[in-house]
Amino acid sequence: MKRLQTVLVLIGGFLLAPSIAGAERISADLSGYDEVPSVSTVAQGEFSAQIARDDRSISYELRYSGLQGTVQQAHIHVAQPGVNGSIVIWLCQTATPFLDPTGLAPQCPAGQATEAVVTGNITAANVIAGSTTSQQLTAGDLAEIIAAIRAGVGYVNVHTNLSPGGEIRGHLDASRRGK
Repeated sequence: MKRLQTVLVLIGGFLLAPSIAGAERISADLSGYDEVPSVSTVAQGEFSAQIARDDRSISYELRYSGLQGTVQQAHIHVAQPGVNGSIVIWLCQTATPFLDPTGLAPQCPAGQATEAVVTGNITAANVIAGSTTSQQLTAGDLAEIIAAIRAGVGYVNVHTNLSPGGEIRGHLDASRRGK
């Protein structure tokens, strides 16, 4: 029985390999120390995602735990480490006044969940214009955001009522295709 399970797992892996092989992975480890300014919190998080081979979508999973405040929203921002930047993609939202202007982001798990998981799929429709006009970020331009992530200037931020600027944050790291 164990051999049959192993064979089935291997066959399944080979069948999925072409679609996964072309995907580019992005990830971030989130902590309060990466916030600007740093936040003293026991909270932590992980963001993992795959950019589709055609660069037209990003599927993601955001995990966080130990928040000291109640989650309000989570986003992808554009800025280099140590700098706060514009929100460009909402990863999850809560009730008013923290609504994703596109209406596409899933709901953040309520309260201070011991561990929360948010999953979703990002397309050009999820991209909003940067709030800082000097960044010249355009609504609907997913290619522009993917380029920023690849350049090392994207980060994920989970905001709470106690830390409205963000309780945990992590810079996105992209693994280039073809490595």
